[in-house]
Amino acid sequence: MTTDRVIFRNGAIFDGKRLLSDHALVFSGGQSVEIVADAEVAAVGDHIDLNGDIVSPGYVDLQVNGGDGVMLNDDPSVETIRRIAQAHHRLGVAALLPTLITDTSEKTRAAIAAAIQAVKEGVPGVAGLHLEGPHLSVARKGAHDGDLICPMSDTDLSVLLEAAQHLPCLKVTVAPETVSEQQVGALSDGGILVSLGHTDADFATCQRYAAAGARCVTHLFNAMSQLGNREPGLVGSALANGGLSAGLIADGIHVHPETMRAAWAAKSGPGQIYLVSDAMAVAGTDLSEFRLEGRRITRTDGRLTLEDGTLAGADLDLTTAIRVLVTQVGVPLPDALTAATTYPAQLIGQTHGPSMKRDQMIRISANLEKCTWLFPTE
Repeated sequence: MTTDRVIFRNGAIFDGKRLLSDHALVFSGGQSVEIVADAEVAAVGDHIDLNGDIVSPGYVDLQVNGGDGVMLNDDPSVETIRRIAQAHHRLGVAALLPTLITDTSEKTRAAIAAAIQAVKEGVPGVAGLHLEGPHLSVARKGAHDGDLICPMSDTDLSVLLEAAQHLPCLKVTVAPETVSEQQVGALSDGGILVSLGHTDADFATCQRYAAAGARCVTHLFNAMSQLGNREPGLVGSALANGGLSAGLIADGIHVHPETMRAAWAAKSGPGQIYLVSDAMAVAGTDLSEFRLEGRRITRTDGRLTLEDGTLAGADLDLTTAIRVLVTQVGVPLPDALTAATTYPAQLIGQTHGPSMKRDQMIRISANLEKCTWLFPTE
């Protein structure tokens, strides 16, 4: 660009909540400064034709296990986090929580230290850390290593509370089977975003844990007690309790589109359903397989599975998740975009809207097939 003022027009502008057509987005000084009706745009500046594409704040992904061929569990270091963040940046992610799957206490401490250091170094996109385990239910372990699942000790609690003092956001996924209501309360009081998941807990228990301080549910419908005719389970609690938000893997594999449609209609607010990728090492690569703690995971037709067929994370990016929501579930596009940007950003205390720096905005193709950064640097 040869001028300070840049105007994007002839597309749709998503302002974090609304999708505005017949409007232009104006940048000045590297910052988006206004959204104005096309007829009112001043002539001065570089005018960029969007050709019907969508401009949006970059995605916010609160569950990212890997990318660029590596998992955080492989080597919980700043360099691994940097590689994962770079891979997802290429997929339109502006902010993410690198996620450690159930592992040893040594690996957990190393991941905490690496995330703290990555934040100190300003690694682009790193908004904190998500620890998915090890305090889960063996009965709902999914692809997690059952031998490493354990109750939360006083030492574990202290480690988490200390880590939260040094991270912009620490999210932990826990199960009532291995974590007490008092511990959840202490975590929440310590500024930790507590999410329920990988649990067989009944509805009443989940409601008590929400009252104790849990605010989220990890990958709705997957690895949890289901919505039954006499027992609503964690799914029912997530939908009925307005204090809970719920992450959703919208690849059409983890959750059937009709199930997603029902959940979307049933969700009580102010908590919302938000999109997560649950991405693994293959994200941003053409790898056909990888290993998680020595276990082989194969990639076939958009599905990642262990050798016994268990789903192991997702082969998903958030542009694809938005497309699935819109084309297969029937969610309005502004709502799908909000679920990939504003809702998860709010959960981790970030402001995500139209007044953003140029390197925080993405361009999504009109057919929802791909996205690029509005001001590409690569």
